[in-house]
Amino acid sequence: MNNINFKNFEEAGQAILKFLSQRFGFKLWMITRTEGDDWIVLLSEDNGYNIKPGQVFHWADSFCSHMVQNNAPRIVPYSPDIQVYTDAPINKLVTIKAYIGQPLFKEDGSLFGTLCAIDPEPQSKILLEDAPLFELIAKVLSYTIQAELKTAEYIRKAERFEVEALSDPMTGLFNRRAWDQLIHLEEERCKRYGHPTAVIMIDLNGLKVTNDTLGHAAGDELIRRMALTLKDIVRSNDIVARLGGDEFAVLSIETNLESAEKLVIRIQDAFSHANISAAIGLAMRNPTYGLSAAIEAADIKMYKNKALIKSKYIN
Repeated sequence: MNNINFKNFEEAGQAILKFLSQRFGFKLWMITRTEGDDWIVLLSEDNGYNIKPGQVFHWADSFCSHMVQNNAPRIVPYSPDIQVYTDAPINKLVTIKAYIGQPLFKEDGSLFGTLCAIDPEPQSKILLEDAPLFELIAKVLSYTIQAELKTAEYIRKAERFEVEALSDPMTGLFNRRAWDQLIHLEEERCKRYGHPTAVIMIDLNGLKVTNDTLGHAAGDELIRRMALTLKDIVRSNDIVARLGGDEFAVLSIETNLESAEKLVIRIQDAFSHANISAAIGLAMRNPTYGLSAAIEAADIKMYKNKALIKSKYIN
């Protein structure tokens, strides 16, 4: 890997996996991210297991979940020798006879994910002598991840600055074109770093009635009040857009389900205080399907919520 310049973590990580595969064998090398119960494959060098980036496994089923808790060794030439590895549910999915694992850390010391390798055949105990090398590579990867996650924040700000011209004139929020561009860019980051992201779709209730009974000026004021309420509630790094008419959307970045559900509750409370009625749908990005599927899922939930609200008024 001498005299090679890497543009980003993805290129560096893939080169490291290729190097490790060539140097030590093993049918599968991976860089993963842990998020809640999910164990997400970010990068892989696969020569037999058919494991690809974007695949998601259950974290508690893995060898790595035991390794990071120091319940089992990081290098195991013959994994059946270790009881917790023998009992791990991942064995029901794939054949594992040898294992290498190293934790990867965020800047605050919390777990980001793992560097790991598995093979269906036992390996030489000479592997144990290379423990310092595996630890060093894991530290380098952790540092690279930390640096790039910082850079990603600056890139996000630059991207939003570039699309500021694509704003809805009535509310000042991003318009649909800006939303589509920012979603595409954020999806690429989600694939690279595996962070969780929530999509919230919102549909303003009663806009037509307001326009018909009080006039379009009142309807426009209702739209502006809703936009201002949303901007006051979401975080500064979240994306808020007016997609058209009475439809709004929020992309809450690096947010788990629990935090996203709390955000929805805060939005509902704020709408209630502002005398705004709206239907809301929430969906989390699934690493296998991406943000486009999350947007569709949130949209479906929003329309179900709208139908429920309408039925209560009718009844």
